Amino acid sequence: MWRYNGSVRPDFAEPVGPGQESVWDYPRPPVIREDSRNIRVTIADELVADSQACLRILETAGAPTFYIPPEDVQIDLLEILEQRSFCEWKGTATYCRFVKESRNDSRSIACGWQYTNPSPAYASIQNYFSFYPAIADCFVNGEKVTPQPGGFYGGWVTSEIVGPIKGTPGTEGW
Repeated sequence: MWRYNGSVRPDFAEPVGPGQESVWDYPRPPVIREDSRNIRVTIADELVADSQACLRILETAGAPTFYIPPEDVQIDLLEILEQRSFCEWKGTATYCRFVKESRNDSRSIACGWQYTNPSPAYASIQNYFSFYPAIADCFVNGEKVTPQPGGFYGGWVTSEIVGPIKGTPGTEGW
């Protein structure tokens, strides 16, 4: 079904420099890697998460996604939404929003998500949170993260990542 699976970089992959990694070397299905770098998330100048015990999910053509243990997240600043989505690998995601936004805001914009009952292969991310860098200010060792292109994906793009990265029109089959 998938055209690329991390075994060979496509001809259009960007060159990898020192200290960088190509999203085209990430596998499919995705893998989970421990990450001890400092991960911080703020929204409206409020510290929402701060951790050095995260899990990073790597998938072919996508920017990494950081999952933060619930004990390192200010859960009282978040409200669980009715919004759900399904990932073919991880299962059903539950979304949350930042509660300091007006409760009368009918948009109820999701700032992050978690898997409360992930598929067995991804059990280690159960109840961990991830956040959209397009909504929240996310940092990896002090470097501000850029959102993965598109708006659907929640990947975290840093200077260590080279692509191109899926998310823009025409990249859905990557």
